[in-house]
Amino acid sequence: MIRIDGASGEGGGQMLRTALSLSLVTGQAFRIENIRAKREKPGLLRQHLTAVLAAAEIGSGKTEGATLGSKTLEFVPGKIRPGIYKFAVGTAGSTTLVLQTILPALITASGTSQLTLEGGTHNMQAPPFEFLQKTFLPLLSRMGPKVSVKLERSGFYPAGGGRFVADIEPCEKLAPLVLTERGAVTHKRAIAVVANLSQGIAQRELDTVSHQLNWPTEVLEIVETKGSPGPGNVVMIEIGSDSGTEVFTGFGRLGASAEKVASEATEEARAYLASQAVADEHLADQLLLPIALAGTGVFTATKMSLHARTNIEVISLFLPVHFAVEKIEGGVRVEVTKDSRRAGEEQR
Repeated sequence: MIRIDGASGEGGGQMLRTALSLSLVTGQAFRIENIRAKREKPGLLRQHLTAVLAAAEIGSGKTEGATLGSKTLEFVPGKIRPGIYKFAVGTAGSTTLVLQTILPALITASGTSQLTLEGGTHNMQAPPFEFLQKTFLPLLSRMGPKVSVKLERSGFYPAGGGRFVADIEPCEKLAPLVLTERGAVTHKRAIAVVANLSQGIAQRELDTVSHQLNWPTEVLEIVETKGSPGPGNVVMIEIGSDSGTEVFTGFGRLGASAEKVASEATEEARAYLASQAVADEHLADQLLLPIALAGTGVFTATKMSLHARTNIEVISLFLPVHFAVEKIEGGVRVEVTKDSRRAGEEQR
């Protein structure tokens, strides 16, 4: 059984999610202690518990310690069962992070699956729905599986209540992904979304984006989303290039002006445009696991966060792969190769 100290490295929930993902795919059991030890509220919150229970359901898994607030969990995986599932976080906790946990198993499963996920769709500290739809999943499709997502209702903190559906068509083996050249910028767009709030907030955000990035009004759009149970606001800056599309997000919240929210997104967008890297630091983190499952691959990124480096450490516990992170002009180059020595040991 693989043992993980959840207090090491970045010390957040990603360590648990990555362990669950790879336990399902590899069939290796694990025990994690000190779950989310470096967070203000350590232990399993609702979204983490939902991810655990979802992994157990699709993977015929057995758990010990799967309760709210638990700081220790044992997980023993079984057989992956593709099919139709519905998982509800029950709070505004991130649905996209729940999907992130079980997706690796389902994209290599023996049949198609459909997931309905309810909870938060636009959360701070989590990839928003549009990042999945426009940035991550199109790149994943280049590796073989086909995953489409449809947003039925947005869910913001603290009300939650969002919902989206994911249709998953797996592939037998993931193909390597090579993302070293960004290429030319092909399109740009800024969208300010408001739910049960004044459009004036969205307009101030777009005015800020236009001023700070010197973008014309024709690439700016206000979206007033319907059906969200509570108020919410998010501004998203979309930059497309030959290599794919990046989405940079600012989340509206109490105490943060519309101008500050927009500036958070433009700051990330400017840093990305100043670099020639394909991925920003958030996408870099997302790419590590699928590329490791493929066994080989390479990409360039603006930087590697502690979050990503901790993710590498957890992945390396489950898979016989080697990560080489090299500094280059304007960012880093990350290459994943098979660790032949460890692979040989596992075969024996």
